[in-house]
Amino acid sequence: MTLPPSPDWIAVDWGTSNLRVWAMGAEGILAEASSEDGMGRLGRADFEPALIRLIEPWLAAAHVPVPVVACGMVGSRQGWHEAPYRCVPCAPLDPAAMVQVPTTDGRIRVSIAPGLKQMKPADVMRGEETQIAGALALWPGFDGILCLPGTHTKWAHVSAGEVVSFQTFMTGELFALLSEQSVLRHGLQGAGWDDAAFDTGLSDALSRPERIAARLFSLRAEGLIAGLAAPQARARLSGLLIGIELAAARPYWLGQPVALIGSEGLSRSYARALAAQGAEARILPGTACTLAGLASLFRQHEMTR
Repeated sequence: MTLPPSPDWIAVDWGTSNLRVWAMGAEGILAEASSEDGMGRLGRADFEPALIRLIEPWLAAAHVPVPVVACGMVGSRQGWHEAPYRCVPCAPLDPAAMVQVPTTDGRIRVSIAPGLKQMKPADVMRGEETQIAGALALWPGFDGILCLPGTHTKWAHVSAGEVVSFQTFMTGELFALLSEQSVLRHGLQGAGWDDAAFDTGLSDALSRPERIAARLFSLRAEGLIAGLAAPQARARLSGLLIGIELAAARPYWLGQPVALIGSEGLSRSYARALAAQGAEARILPGTACTLAGLASLFRQHEMTR
């Protein structure tokens, strides 16, 4: 019979759609679990029960109260407990800014990492600041650009251990909306991918970003009258959207060292797009960066207690 782990602390990445938790010990990850109890599905009173459902087996053998360090949308205004944004330029994480969450279960002690804000142009992030801190822990001394592809892709300028500025692009959300809810959905169903079609969309968007609306409808028209298959249409749509993002984000990546933090598939697409423009990018796994960031925050926070 396998005994449940007895964690020193618990790491939590709580997004809009999902909740992920890790039991952490001196040797690293002891166990992990996840659920679809993201912030978007929960009322304020539902957060603590949702967390306990996942981690309760770990609490039986643990020394209580167990420190729980969380990042992401759990600290938003609509989350469990608001953790106010910190203003850039600043270090991505600050243990002194951690927000303690009142709990009814005495077996846990929950702290939430604040997100970052930028006043002009107005922008915010939650969760990505922890991945940025993790990237800096894994790659000490890095100065350059960190790109975090996702639903809302972030481009962050990092220098001397601080986030200097950042910009958000809704590229992932636009892809989801266009492929699932627009007229384009009829020609995008199914799986498959085509690198050549991605490259074509990317080139079109980078050379003439002002024509994006027309290029998008051509996907529908070519599907109707020219036999454009779904894998080619999906890849070209992705290329078009990433292309207009790169065109707008050019001041960030042009002539700068770039690292990508995120899922392997999406990061590869961004790396391919950047390579086509002569910019090489290193890929860092998103989960590894999240855990490295939360671990550094836990160590610093415990030292100040």
